[in-house]
Amino acid sequence: MRKVLITGGAGFVGRHFCRRFLEAGDEVHVVDPIAEHTGGIAPKDGWPLFEPRDFAGFRFARQDCRGWFKESGQGGFDYVLHLAAMVGGRMMIENHPLAVADDLSIDAEFWQWAKATRPAKSLYFSSSAAYPIRLQRREGHVLLREDMISFEDDIGMPDMTYGWAKLTGEYLARLAFSKHGLKSVVYRPFSGYGEDQDMSYPFPSICKRALDNRGAPGIHVWGSGLQMRDFIHIEDCVDGVLKTMDRIDDGAAVNLSTGRYTSFIELARMAARAAGYDPEVTGMSDKPEGVFARGGDTALQQRLGFTPAISLEDGVRRALAYLG
Repeated sequence: MRKVLITGGAGFVGRHFCRRFLEAGDEVHVVDPIAEHTGGIAPKDGWPLFEPRDFAGFRFARQDCRGWFKESGQGGFDYVLHLAAMVGGRMMIENHPLAVADDLSIDAEFWQWAKATRPAKSLYFSSSAAYPIRLQRREGHVLLREDMISFEDDIGMPDMTYGWAKLTGEYLARLAFSKHGLKSVVYRPFSGYGEDQDMSYPFPSICKRALDNRGAPGIHVWGSGLQMRDFIHIEDCVDGVLKTMDRIDDGAAVNLSTGRYTSFIELARMAARAAGYDPEVTGMSDKPEGVFARGGDTALQQRLGFTPAISLEDGVRRALAYLG
């Protein structure tokens, strides 16, 4: 039995990791304050896809991880998945940048705690928002490769305060290894999605809109609708982490991506057609759209033994069945 800590473990991503580790027979400690706008759900309120309290190894602390790091003094973890962050959909990132900047404090406290307690392995969850936005514009966008962020040469301008915070967390992971020998791997998830994701994110909200407007002549998406993302199912993200987490120790980064661009208009059409109709899809210029094209190169993932298995079409069908 492994002893696992998941900060932010009551959120969308954390719940899926929690399930996998619990089903493997591990002791899983989840620390999460259930902060507003983060999509976190208290176990007592019922997690969507499984009941963690049915597992003897489940432990839950409803607490800001910064306080938990200072007060618990607990160590001895085989794996720590540091998911705790102030983040939500595009509206949160653009309209509450100083709230999101709180992630700098969260990550600083995490690495100080890791230095003191020395977990066997830390998994730090960064973001594709850490990549330079100059590589994600309408003209000249490219699939983003891990070495396009270089702390020795050029990090570029990331996406808003969330991107800056995640870049800083990545840099701390490198320093934690070089100065203190703390083993870690950094993950840069792209547009992770799943049927139980919070509606502040584009994938579930677009699928729900397609269902709610079934038969209508038209539906809307945010921004121009031409903006493109690399949608990867949450279960593929979990598989990618579990297959690669023991392959890297020095804080180096790995994408979690499919290498496939899909525009919001394309996603909405896909969802509507799966729901049985074919509306016109248009954008909403008064809503934010973020960067134009964000997709991840998959070469390193493949070398490490991970290839996503769930197609976007299948993911849409799963979401419609769940939401319907």
